[in-house]
Amino acid sequence: MRDMLQPGTVLRRRYRIEAAIGQGGMGSVYLAEDLRLEGRKCAVKAVRIDPNIEPDLIAELQHQFSREASILARLDHPNLPKVSDYFSEDDLDYIVMDYVSGKNLKELMDEARRNGQFLPEAEVLSWARQLCDALEYMHSQDPPVLHRDIKPSNIKLTPSGLIKLVDFGLVKLLSKDMAQTITVLQGRGTAAYTPLEQYGEDDSHTDTRSDIYALGATLYHLLTNTPPADARQRFLNPAALAPPRQHNPAISESVERALIAAIAMHPDDRPSSIAEFRDMLFSTEVLLRPTNTKKPSKPSLHDVLYENRAWFIVAGIAVLAGLIVSLVG
Repeated sequence: MRDMLQPGTVLRRRYRIEAAIGQGGMGSVYLAEDLRLEGRKCAVKAVRIDPNIEPDLIAELQHQFSREASILARLDHPNLPKVSDYFSEDDLDYIVMDYVSGKNLKELMDEARRNGQFLPEAEVLSWARQLCDALEYMHSQDPPVLHRDIKPSNIKLTPSGLIKLVDFGLVKLLSKDMAQTITVLQGRGTAAYTPLEQYGEDDSHTDTRSDIYALGATLYHLLTNTPPADARQRFLNPAALAPPRQHNPAISESVERALIAAIAMHPDDRPSSIAEFRDMLFSTEVLLRPTNTKKPSKPSLHDVLYENRAWFIVAGIAVLAGLIVSLVG
């Protein structure tokens, strides 16, 4: 986004910009200090609406921004950053939320790949459980709240081990030219996580199953170090999607089935809810899977004698008692 805010800029006489921490076609995210609450760091997301569109549409989009920000501000879940403020200033709209420290999952995945490794399935599933809890909470709101931009770089792991789903996809329509918006999505690298229905002229066909697709694609990427073929590629060539175990044979078969179901092209072929998808991920097959795959070493005779010493003592006493009885008799 052009006209980046410079460090030291103060917004609304309260938020002093310290540094840019994220940038994309739809806006930028900054680390800021809250001047009213000493020591509090926050993340400020700036969204610019295309100034070339009709004034009536600008007003409509700003109303939509205000409405969605208000909904997000009411959300209260441990795996979601708390939204504390939103406002408009000049030709930018801002939303203020908790700053989440730690690395995002893309950074952790990239580190594993550079080391020639995959992220452990058990660890990814522990993150998935938290993400499912957050999405189930969001989808249970009235109306349901959709994230619309789930991907590894939008998920942070805090130093305490808590997962935070950040950077909500506010303001779905930035201009009438949806082709431009789709180009923005591609440019930000989110195409691999975007379901086909989200590429339409409007979002009337998106629902909670669109988030399920994005979550499934995200977990696919985290477990394989390879993003799944995007929906448009698969529309033209269904064989473009490689099964996850083809990239990483250590993935459980049941997890693979859950991921393939989540990223089905048609929403009706996906799990109907986050709860259903979670049940597929955490099936009995996965829960009973041994965590230590090393073949146990054969115990030595000393180990056998030591571990069963109590039984040998009892047996010895019994034999001795039998001998005594036989001699006395």
